[in-house]
Amino acid sequence: MIKRREGNSVLILLSGGLDSCALVHYYLSKHYKVKALHFDYGQPSKSRERQAVELIAKYYKIDVQIATLGFPLNERKGEYVGRNALFLLAAANLLPVDVSKISLGIHSGTPYYDCSHIFIEDCTKILDGYFAGSVTLEAPFIDFTKAQIYEYCVRERVPIYLTYSCERGYKEPCGECLSCIDRSVLIGF
Repeated sequence: MIKRREGNSVLILLSGGLDSCALVHYYLSKHYKVKALHFDYGQPSKSRERQAVELIAKYYKIDVQIATLGFPLNERKGEYVGRNALFLLAAANLLPVDVSKISLGIHSGTPYYDCSHIFIEDCTKILDGYFAGSVTLEAPFIDFTKAQIYEYCVRERVPIYLTYSCERGYKEPCGECLSCIDRSVLIGF
């Protein structure tokens, strides 16, 4: 087994949205060495998300890796079934040796399995199988609502203006997709 670094290293799955940007700030404020990983899975918003990821990485002076899955994920009624699990397993495969944690920006208030405590517990068991407990999975905002994450961002001066959330990938937010609706309720566009 590969020996992992103990302590303050984390790989954040960075989408370019509000939640994952808040995660970068969260870990940096706790003096973690932060690395980021962004996935291109053929999503309509991939170029806008990538632009936001690069701006966030530059702002926080963190390394980011862009990984292409090589196939598109199917969307059903606003949900990409299995997306977070697929991302997690791909991140585990790409995990730098000096990193001991993987972190997701998932939060409460969504009906999806892959945004739940049970998902975190199930995926932790899988990671334990591969890494014998030397790599942990964290979701610091799992009990936060989207509004509470936004409040955290405002309080901590997280650069929300760098983030992107429209699922359709338009230059101007569409105002109709679930991400735009969430964002508009909190901060407008």
